[in-house]
Amino acid sequence: MAFPFSSCKQEYAFLSSLLLVLPLLLLISSSVADLSFNFYSSSCPGAEFIVRNTVRSASSSDPSVLGKLVRLIFHDCFVQGCDASVLVRGNGTERSDPGNASLGGFDVIESAKNVLEIFCPGIVSCADILVLAARDAVEALGGPVVAIPTGRRDGTVSAAENVRPNIIDTDFTVDKMINIFSSKGLSVQDLVVLSGAHTVGAAHCNTFNSRFKRDPRGNFELIDASLDNSYAQTLLNKCSSSMDPTTAVVNNDPETSSTFDNQYYKNLLAHKGLFQTDSALMEDDRTRKIVEILANDEESFLERWTESFMKMSVIGVRVGEEGEIRRSCSSVN
Repeated sequence: MAFPFSSCKQEYAFLSSLLLVLPLLLLISSSVADLSFNFYSSSCPGAEFIVRNTVRSASSSDPSVLGKLVRLIFHDCFVQGCDASVLVRGNGTERSDPGNASLGGFDVIESAKNVLEIFCPGIVSCADILVLAARDAVEALGGPVVAIPTGRRDGTVSAAENVRPNIIDTDFTVDKMINIFSSKGLSVQDLVVLSGAHTVGAAHCNTFNSRFKRDPRGNFELIDASLDNSYAQTLLNKCSSSMDPTTAVVNNDPETSSTFDNQYYKNLLAHKGLFQTDSALMEDDRTRKIVEILANDEESFLERWTESFMKMSVIGVRVGEEGEIRRSCSSVN
């Protein structure tokens, strides 16, 4: 299967994305020069097709896996770069850190790797599989088809101590978020655009239920005034005291949770950002202006997502003789 597209429309979308991101590759880093859009064309021509089919198959039985794959790529690329280090199992690994306890989608990556090891043993990296799977998840949710260069190699180190200093916590200020994004070579615009991933997926109640509570009489009390009152009451009811807040989940987007669109930004304008970090984007002039633009122009959001996602996908990539090609994504060779 040399050609992975199922329709002319999909091919056109991919080519449009390719034209959009090509100039960016020249501006990011020298290591990106070792990546290419046809890296596996000779060594494993069906690689991207296999990943896409694995994602589609998994989502047909569990649609929630798509949002999990989108989240997973953030937690990999922001810690030591896009090297699949978050996939490694074991004590003291990134995956074992409490900040990564709620991550999912690992089985999808491992399933794709298992198939690829049958047809192309030792060729396709877990790092590439993870980035491609996240890209395909966005597409499956109705988002843009993003052209992604491949050729990443897998990291050989995965340490829990590297997680907390590099991921965004739900109570961060805009300044803290900008600092972390800047350390990865990402701009304020990238911060706002990539936050748009919260238009899909779900979150555990304990990540946002400090924004409201019940008083001693059992009445609702809003703690965070940046949150819409009625929305907060709805969240409180869904995260009732009879439920375990570490397992109870709520959709990130209360309106179109299974569609990759710009509804997230419309929710922010209505003060319905699920996390404190979401609401914070409306309280800072640097980010609020971008939110307003994206809320009113879905096409602009999808185009900017294509650019920002590609930039994130090449953070700290290992290429050439660096790293390795793992035989199993859950362990180093």
